[in-house]
Amino acid sequence: MTKILQLAELKRKIDSDRGYGLKHKIAFTNGCFDIIHAGHVKYLEAIKKILGENDWLIVGINSDNSVKQIKGKNRPIIPQDLRATVVAGMKVVDMVIIFNELTPEKLIKEIKPNYLIKGDDWDAKDIIGKNFVESYGGEVLRISFEVDISTSKIIESIRKKYGS
Repeated sequence: MTKILQLAELKRKIDSDRGYGLKHKIAFTNGCFDIIHAGHVKYLEAIKKILGENDWLIVGINSDNSVKQIKGKNRPIIPQDLRATVVAGMKVVDMVIIFNELTPEKLIKEIKPNYLIKGDDWDAKDIIGKNFVESYGGEVLRISFEVDISTSKIIESIRKKYGS
């Protein structure tokens, strides 16, 4: 079974789990995940360590269209289906969903995660969905990055090394 789900499939899985009283805790994070690097891996591993063994880490991935609007016309470097495949291939990730909106707010409202998690580069007040998650007792957590790297830094390094 694939870890990459459409919203209806994801909701069905979550609703079924909650309906049977299994109640896995759900952590949700999101991002572009354009060129996957050690920072992404360490970040997702850190999230999974917060969860219990049977809890779920759901990763929302910005669609190509939303990445382009956020990062500019030359992004993403890697198409959404391939980005989703790489993220889904990580052992610590339980489910992946691609979303087309600029923010994951609609998705967060559909999933109702126990934990909404972002990197500590986000100011707590700027985390999309924070107020909603806290309104039903969910927690918003910020995780520090172990590796100081980003897709933008990788692209800049390639430009310097090989020319634009």
